[in-house]
Amino acid sequence: MTYIEGFRCTLCGREYGKDEGIFTCRSCGEKGILDVVFDYTAIKKIMGREYFIRNRDLSMFRYSPLISVDLSRSSEFLRVGWTPVYKANRIMAHTGIKNLYIKDDGINPTASLKDRASAVAVAGAIETKNHTIACSSTGNAASSLAGNAARMGLRTVIFVPERAPEGKLAQLLLFGARVIVVRGDYGDAFNLSKAAIDKWGWYNRNAAINPHLVEGKKTVALEIAEQLGWNVPDWVAVSVGDGCTIAGVYKGFFDLLQLGITDRIPRILGVQSDGCSPFVTAAINHELLRKAEENTIADSISVGIPRNPVKAMNAVEKSKGEWVAVSDQHILKAMNLLGKEEGIFAEPAGATGYAGVEAAVEMGIIKPGESVCTIVTGNGLKDVKNVMKAAGKPIYMEPDMKELEKYMDE
Repeated sequence: MTYIEGFRCTLCGREYGKDEGIFTCRSCGEKGILDVVFDYTAIKKIMGREYFIRNRDLSMFRYSPLISVDLSRSSEFLRVGWTPVYKANRIMAHTGIKNLYIKDDGINPTASLKDRASAVAVAGAIETKNHTIACSSTGNAASSLAGNAARMGLRTVIFVPERAPEGKLAQLLLFGARVIVVRGDYGDAFNLSKAAIDKWGWYNRNAAINPHLVEGKKTVALEIAEQLGWNVPDWVAVSVGDGCTIAGVYKGFFDLLQLGITDRIPRILGVQSDGCSPFVTAAINHELLRKAEENTIADSISVGIPRNPVKAMNAVEKSKGEWVAVSDQHILKAMNLLGKEEGIFAEPAGATGYAGVEAAVEMGIIKPGESVCTIVTGNGLKDVKNVMKAAGKPIYMEPDMKELEKYMDE
């Protein structure tokens, strides 16, 4: 059973019934991305803090009343969600923040946060009796879709830009996806995927178009709140590409506030690489988003034309948060620190949130006495090439004990 009342356009506010079967506003066109509207009064009757005490489902589906698609077959899905929140042991010394937490979403089934959206996409396809799902992606959304769809016997057609890392392509191919590598950037891949979806009627997993997918991504915020004993941190930091994940983080905390389970929404820190930072540039210059170069090692957030700008900008503005950009060198340093100091294996985009926390502390945005949770959105095995840049090279030597002793003494 779902508890949605309908949908509302993020641009013009026009409302639609829950059974109209549309993803974007009829008045505003493709830019009129819809937001799911829930019946919080009905959900309150079944979901309070005691609901979670009784709930033994340790996956994202423990929040099923707050997910907008039919989840009657979710027990058959891959186990997505309920990833750990760790209190940092040592990297606090680099920030001065005493209450620093790390949400490691890189241990999801296909090693990224995107599994949360893809699980919802699979449920949506099953609900609408569609046997093929398609999307464009820089890698993680694609591999997560292919894996989650394979589990349920659905076909996938994936469009990726030619710079997609080999680790992500390997996942796609192993999961049986039909992979189209587009000679161009993410925008080119997106446009081709949209045309193909329109022509062949495949289920649309593009998170910037399909409003249900944010409802999957928001479960990362629901988990953070619950795993911290409903003590919402002062800040939550997340890397940003298309804008869908940060929109989901805000929506999750918004839902909990509406239900009276928590008493506030944390301030949200949106972090981008300065090699591709359209949101940061727009916020600093107080202007509309314009196309940015896609020039960063953090391929998962290398999106020059974000497709979900309104929800992303609202997430930061309504939470009284901030936008920051960090260099690729800072991202590599963050990857190294997360691995060396905390044992967390992050790909470049996965470490970008923590790099942003360091930058925000240096800028005086985040104060040392505040509590912060940073979300690691993807695992380092996704991009071994850049992990090696962050980690450094191993030592090669002959099988000689004297040579080893000399090296160890040095």
